[in-house]
Amino acid sequence: MTDALLRPLLLAALLLCGSAQAGDASVDADGFTRPLQQLRFNPRLDQREFERATLVALVVDDPWEEWNRRVYHFNQRFDEWLYLPLVQGYRRVTPRFLRSGVSHFFANLGEIPSLANHLMQLQGRDALHTTARLLFNTTLGVGGLWDPAQRMGLERRSEDFGQTLGRWGVAEGPYLVLPLLGPSNLRDTGGLVFDNTLGSALNVADIGGLNRRPAEYYGLLAIDRRHINDFRYGQLNSPFEYEKVRYLYNEARRLQIGE
Repeated sequence: MTDALLRPLLLAALLLCGSAQAGDASVDADGFTRPLQQLRFNPRLDQREFERATLVALVVDDPWEEWNRRVYHFNQRFDEWLYLPLVQGYRRVTPRFLRSGVSHFFANLGEIPSLANHLMQLQGRDALHTTARLLFNTTLGVGGLWDPAQRMGLERRSEDFGQTLGRWGVAEGPYLVLPLLGPSNLRDTGGLVFDNTLGSALNVADIGGLNRRPAEYYGLLAIDRRHINDFRYGQLNSPFEYEKVRYLYNEARRLQIGE
């Protein structure tokens, strides 16, 4: 056997010996000291106990469940038969840049109640952040049709009155499915009413004379809200979609309030 063949074999043997010695060391290559050796499973854990624990985690205060399920079913049919076809038609006839401008416009108007809620939560830094976004997007963004603040590193920090109430300790109350609007709860429904009242008091629809055509304005707002929402009924592919949506909504709201 030639030296040209022996050298690679010797090198491979040395590497194998080194790997074996490294395997005998008390510390793994990633720096951990064999964590799996200390892992112990509970052999007495019953499958039924696991299932009960899973069901308990999904429990949400839903005393009006029968009514909520009927509204959920109505929303699903309305969405499939009317809402989504309107949105799809809107997407076909409206160029992408125009759809983007409409979304930015309505989002910019939404900064006003967000700013008010930042102030009510005593979030001074976030209030200044939202004020800067509102000023930049209203001026440089031509009334909010573009979002130059995003390119400046000013991310949107949305807040609503439901979050404000939650931040000050108001309980969420029973779960509630609103017609057309979807999942909510008693506290967030009151917050929604407050935010809409605040927007009406500030007369945000007066920009460009839009308040002269309230039907067109609010119709476009409704279509845009569905256009930017990726949720689709049935996408969870589960017979327990109602329970999952209810759980996810409540957990998401708790996370938002805790931020």
